[in-house]
Order: sequence, then structure tokens, then C-alpha cells
Amino acid sequence: MCDYSLEHVASRPAAAGQQLVITRFPPLMTRGFTEVGEPAVAICLLPGTEVAFEGEVKAEPNFPLMPKRRIGERLARFRQVALDKPTAHHDAFEFANGEIVLLTRLVLGQIATVLQLPRGMERARAAAEPGTRQTQGAQAAERA
Repeated sequence: MCDYSLEHVASRPAAAGQQLVITRFPPLMTRGFTEVGEPAVAICLLPGTEVAFEGEVKAEPNFPLMPKRRIGERLARFRQVALDKPTAHHDAFEFANGEIVLLTRLVLGQIATVLQLPRGMERARAAAEPGTRQTQGAQAAERA
């Protein structure tokens, strides 16, 4: 999903294998993902989407004069937090070490690859795309 702060920006859902970059969206000055090479379209992740960052993830410091904070992880799962607060940022990543970091706190320019979408999303997307066909094994797995 895209945070409320990006509701007036062109957007589309993420796809498995897509390379994304953390970008600032003017004039909003908020951060989100765009596809590498397409800085004007926000890419929205669904809760449960798993991503792999190219390097160790860095977050902005809590105090401006401090160095950037290293998370110590590369793999993360997208989730939403503070949903009871409508004007707060909700988009966040949970890392294997248990740390949860808001997307808006991640350092600009970091690149991540979408590893997988939440269960069921790939099948729904494939069914919606013209010219795609499931194998008999995939059809049997869906019925199970």
C-alpha cells in the first residue's frame, strides 16, 4: 500500500522481481518506492511483501548531526504500523532482527528487489494478465 501522503501521486502495485529505489516525492517531501528509472510513479507494496536490499539497510539518524544508522540486515518484510493514527506514516519494514523502521526513515537511493508478494497475489495477477496460462500442477495446487 502507499501511505496517505502519496495519495496524490501516480502509483501502481509492486510485482515480484521488480527493482525499486527509495525516492523523495516533491513537493510532498515524503519518501516512497519508485521503479528504477521511473521516478514519477510510486510503487505500492502490500503488507507481507518481502524485499531484499542491495546492501545493508541504512536509516536516517534520530538527531540531524548523528551518522546514518545501520540496520544490520538486507532482507525485510513490508508491513503497516500505527493504523489507529490516521495522520501518521504507516508504511514500514520489519527486519529479521525484529527491528521495525518506517519507510520514510530509510536513506534515499537505496535499491531493493521485490522477492515475493503475499500469498495469493501472484496467482491473482497471473489470472488478470492476458495470454497467461497456468500449468495443471498450478491449477491442482490452487484447488488444494
